[in-house]
Amino acid sequence: MRIARPGELGEREIEAWRGLRAKSGAPANPFMEPEFTLAVGAVRPRSRVAVWWEDGEPVGFFPYEKGPLGRGRAIGFGVSDSQGGIFRPGLRPGTQALLRACGLVFWEYDNLETGQPVFEGAADESFASPVIDVGEGYPAYEALLRVQSPKFLRTTLAKDRRLARQADGEVRFVFDERDPAALRTLMEWKSAQYRRTGRGDRFAQDWISTLVRRLHAQRAPGCSGVLSVLYVGDRPVAAHFGLRSETVLSCWFPAYDPEFAKYSPGLILHLRMAAGAAEAGIGTLDLGRGAAEYKDALKTGELTVYEGAVTRPDPRTALHWLRREPVRAAHAYVRARPALAARARAALNTVAALRGDR
Repeated sequence: MRIARPGELGEREIEAWRGLRAKSGAPANPFMEPEFTLAVGAVRPRSRVAVWWEDGEPVGFFPYEKGPLGRGRAIGFGVSDSQGGIFRPGLRPGTQALLRACGLVFWEYDNLETGQPVFEGAADESFASPVIDVGEGYPAYEALLRVQSPKFLRTTLAKDRRLARQADGEVRFVFDERDPAALRTLMEWKSAQYRRTGRGDRFAQDWISTLVRRLHAQRAPGCSGVLSVLYVGDRPVAAHFGLRSETVLSCWFPAYDPEFAKYSPGLILHLRMAAGAAEAGIGTLDLGRGAAEYKDALKTGELTVYEGAVTRPDPRTALHWLRREPVRAAHAYVRARPALAARARAALNTVAALRGDR
């Protein structure tokens, strides 16, 4: 096994990584492709990849970020929606040996994909990741919504028509917008939304904003940035940036112009994204971990992702555990109590208002 920075991976290793993912039987989530790790490696200097070789062939990859005092995290932790190792069937390195070889005493993940036997039993919690299946085409999906979420579909389509009637300009949709100005607009909306709801602004972190711009420009079969925009004339009113493989669109950063809120442009955008994805040959839209009413209305099924950490005996392990566990436990306690979660959201909004962010 060797440890390398992502940019040090050879073409043979990258092709082997792609091949292992293609043969894995797992959904072709773009976050699990080498191109995502390469992009994170370009903006996160502590990114590393452990590579296993057998009989002159690369047979396993474990991407991670190495922090101080032996603390490790999944690559792109905090923004990556699918995490784990990429291993040949039957290759199952022990977690203790893996951590030791990587110089880690603690490895943390928050979106571990299903089917990661190396880390079985280490998860603290599991979460639903709703998905939309458009493999049979958009008309079949809309027909399902008419049965499954009739009020949602009827209301959203009515708002779409009302926007078209009342808008000052043609309503149009671009599934894969390449204009960087549209991406800047989306990031500004999303930053304002984070502040408005009292949450930390992800785009205030240079590495995240740089990563998103980098991925927007990236074109690779397994991991390409896709910016979808709903326009009124030349004015964007809703947008979403995500990553796609040949068969999966991983939804990531949606936002809209609050001036158009009465039309629910974000919901209109998601329906048009589903149609655009189906037309582009994509069979699945992964809406990502987290409960939301719009996800419940749109979804056709769910995947499962996991949050947790693996450790090895070391005095530093207790330090990392003590830093992580109280926060994780507090979040879990609030999530399990909807009324308390609602009050917590209200408190965040109040804090944002007092700061003048609303």
